[in-house]
Amino acid sequence: MTSAASQVELVALLEAERVRVEAALERALAALDADFRGDLRAAVRHGVLSGGKRLRPILCVRAYEACGGSMGPAAYDLAVALELIHAYSLMHDDLPSMDDAALRRGRPTTHRAHGEEVTMRAGAALIPAAGLQARAACRALGCPPDRTRAVAEALLEAAGAGGMVGGQWADLLGEGRSLSASELDDLHRRKTGALLAASLTMGALAAGAPAKLVDALDEYGRAIGLAFQIADDILDATQAAETLGKNPSDAALGKSTYVSLHGLANARALAQGEADRAVRALTGAGIRAPALVALAAYVIERES
Repeated sequence: MTSAASQVELVALLEAERVRVEAALERALAALDADFRGDLRAAVRHGVLSGGKRLRPILCVRAYEACGGSMGPAAYDLAVALELIHAYSLMHDDLPSMDDAALRRGRPTTHRAHGEEVTMRAGAALIPAAGLQARAACRALGCPPDRTRAVAEALLEAAGAGGMVGGQWADLLGEGRSLSASELDDLHRRKTGALLAASLTMGALAAGAPAKLVDALDEYGRAIGLAFQIADDILDATQAAETLGKNPSDAALGKSTYVSLHGLANARALAQGEADRAVRALTGAGIRAPALVALAAYVIERES
């Protein structure tokens, strides 16, 4: 557990980083305004600027810094490419053909506010926009072409069928049936973990880190991704929908969760084990990154 003092410091850090991420998202959307017009622009802005923890871009910039990258606006411009993908995934996840969710972060979901058809188009439009955002930011950071290509590949591979999209599909197929422990792990390593791991990998690659550090940060990210999902399942089982700002719950959708499969106490132990594994990946590679250590604790101790 983190101390009270370190928790206060982490809250302040997360808020400061969130402000920088929001500014970078505004820059990214301003650049897209000429292409995204009318109802499409409104839906994109609703989906992207709907709040949230902004954990993926924060992890990206912190990995970039830990690997010797020079912090500045361009680092955040790179990081928000991840948030564009994350926003698209949530917009599509909430659609009637998927979870048919009414609320996301306490607000009406994008399709409830702007319609199903425009939400599908808006989410799809964010995929190439994210790739272009990552490329432009890498160029601004002075990354050579091979490094720029590696960063973009890490983003799009994590978002694709082998990562997040494949995880969403497995999630749909799993509704109404009991998944095994290995099936549940595989689902969430793709649906949640792949993009979280890519956050760390992209930051490391953009900084020109050696393979040992890239691999360690990738391992950290995969552990954090699983810990984050287990914590989500715990919150889903213990907090009211009004508190989480999310409706419906996974239980209402008939989905297997870490709590339904392992029980609450064991789920908490699993989350702690993944957070510990994340920290070991850092220390084993000699990465001194207090913010990343604190974030490993945060993902399992958060209350929303």
